[in-house]
Amino acid sequence: MTDLARSTQWYQSVLGLDLVAEIEGEGFSRMRLRAPNSGTTLSLTAHTQRVGENSDERRPGMDHVAFQVGPGDVDTLKRRFEELGVVHSEVKASAGGGAMITFRDPDHIQLEIFADPSRT
Repeated sequence: MTDLARSTQWYQSVLGLDLVAEIEGEGFSRMRLRAPNSGTTLSLTAHTQRVGENSDERRPGMDHVAFQVGPGDVDTLKRRFEELGVVHSEVKASAGGGAMITFRDPDHIQLEIFADPSRT
C-alpha cells in the first residue's frame, strides 16, 4: 500500500469492511479488515521500505481479487460506486451467468464483485 490510512478508509467506505485489527511489526504496518457477517478478511500492509512498481495484473503476481455477493447486490454496489466516484466497468455477465463489475482500489489493484445466480 502506498498510503495505508487512505486505503483502509477506501475499503471501509466503498466495500463496507470493518477494521478489526491494527498491527505494527518490524518494518511494516498492517490493517486487518473483515466483511460484516462473513469470514472474509482482507489485510492491507504498508512496508517501510517500498520496492518495485505499483500493482499491474499483467506482471507476475496477483491478477485480481473477486468478492461474491448476493444476486441483487451487484447493481446496489454499482450505485454506491457512482455515489462515491469510484471508476468501474459496466455491469456485465460473469462466466457463471450472473452479473459482475470490476473496479480498482487506490493502489490500482483490480477488484471484482460478482453474483452467482445458483447460490443465494
